[in-house]
Amino acid sequence: MNDFKKLATKEPEGLTFLKLSYPAERVILVTMSRPDALNCINQVASQDMETVFKWFDDEPNLSVAVLTGAGRAFCAGADLKEWNTSVQSGADRDKRFAYRGKPFSRRLGKKPVVAAVNGLAMGGGMEFTANCDLVVASETAVFALPEVKRGLSPFAGVLPRLIRIVGLQRASELALTGRTIDAQEVFSWGFINKVVAPAECVPEAIRYAAMIAENSPDSIICTRSGLRQSWETASVERAADITLEGPWAELQKGENMREGLKAFSERRKPIWRPSRL
Repeated sequence: MNDFKKLATKEPEGLTFLKLSYPAERVILVTMSRPDALNCINQVASQDMETVFKWFDDEPNLSVAVLTGAGRAFCAGADLKEWNTSVQSGADRDKRFAYRGKPFSRRLGKKPVVAAVNGLAMGGGMEFTANCDLVVASETAVFALPEVKRGLSPFAGVLPRLIRIVGLQRASELALTGRTIDAQEVFSWGFINKVVAPAECVPEAIRYAAMIAENSPDSIICTRSGLRQSWETASVERAADITLEGPWAELQKGENMREGLKAFSERRKPIWRPSRL
């Protein structure tokens, strides 16, 4: 995999859970990596995720991120051993949760993230997947919300998102039984975009990301905002108005809109500028 020239500003320092690389122009590959190969989310990992994706949204020279896991798991969820220690120690309720701050599964953000689900996506890992914009999964990937089997409940945003994606009955089946389903079944439910051979999981996700990144950086942000607003807002017309009043109005002020129209008229490929949205 070629490593494209790093056009981004200085990366966040002190990361221990995430590894960053640049596999295509304007694309960043974010790899979750813990020595146990399950990539469970502890307090440190949660902080890394929050730091990196805030930096990604603020970096004008990056348009799309790909999120994957090293080893046999995409992400096996919260670090239950750390959580158990916190609970058994009598910590205050607000300090017990495995996530501090807002977890990735509740990220709104500005820019799209493509998930490359290479293995286990359990609990928080499935929550992460549900909040990504596109999802590519390995044939060997498996998905589950096993929280009910551990006296817990999925609390980081997956339940309303899952209902919007697969419907009440299928979401209830997953969340209330805690059963594990494979990639082909979850694909048939419309939860993921594509199922590929294990070796193709990350490359295929990067191909999707590169296709997106070829487009106007301003248009990517504006269009994603419109999609997300449609997901979050009950009224179709109100969702459209919010987008028109905000991101669309800002897009019209930028140089990329003028460049795209001019390039079309001149029958050439547009030369995009970094987004200022």
